This record gives sequence, C-alpha cells and structure tokens, in this order.
Amino acid sequence: MGMSSGGGRGNRAPLSEINVTPMVDVMLVLLIIFMVSAPMLTTGVDVDLPNARAPAMEMNQEKLLLTVTEDEKVYLGETLVPYDRLESAIASNARIQQEKELYVQADEGVRYGFVVKVLAIVRRAGIEKLGLVTNPVGEGNAPTQE
Repeated sequence: MGMSSGGGRGNRAPLSEINVTPMVDVMLVLLIIFMVSAPMLTTGVDVDLPNARAPAMEMNQEKLLLTVTEDEKVYLGETLVPYDRLESAIASNARIQQEKELYVQADEGVRYGFVVKVLAIVRRAGIEKLGLVTNPVGEGNAPTQE
C-alpha cells in the first residue's frame, strides 16, 4: 500500500512558512525612529548652568526641579510660577511636601540676590533637602574666573 504525495503534482508541496523578513524590516525601522526621537521628547526649561568642580550627585529623574532663568522667571517642573506665589505653590504641591526634597537649577547669568531669595522661599515652604544643580567640570570646560 503506497501513499501519494499530492495527487500528481510531483514533489511540489504548498509552502507553509510565513515570510517574516518584511515584518522584521518594519520593526527595525520603527526601533530606529523611536531611538532617534526619544531624546527629543524630553523637554524642560533651557538654562545655562554654571560650571562647578563638585562630586557628581545622583539625581533621580523623578525629582522635581525648580528652575530660575536668566530673566528671573521661576519654573516648578515645567510650569511657570509667579515669584509672589512661589511659596504657596511649593507648600501646596503634595509630591514635594511628601518627599521634602527639591533640586534647584539657576542660570549662570541670574543675579545672586534673586537666587538667594528663591532659596529662602523654598526653605520657608518646608523643604528639608535642597540640591543645587550645576554642570560638572570636565577636562575641557574648566570654570572661568571673571
């Protein structure tokens, strides 16, 4: 008793494999697009941080930043906060009050007196841990004496 192999078609059997090459190509293109565009999606307030020779501090990306720009505008995260309402904005922010920690970054060109006033407001709002963010000094960008 013999078995037939397809009823007269010879040795030609139907192709039962799926061609995944086009799917792999599309997935690789999508991966490259996301890898290139992901760094561009991070937004923030643009400030020129001062250079300082200090040990690097581990800053968690989850922490909120208080940013002081050169034109003396204050941002809590990415939200512009009027200077006269800064203390109430910090005091009413549940996340900051829970962590009692805030990172401050100020533009290098902002007046020192204004930064001190902002820091005093932050302390009055009940913040216990305060971190100052600077650019780390590498071999190529030593701090300048002006």
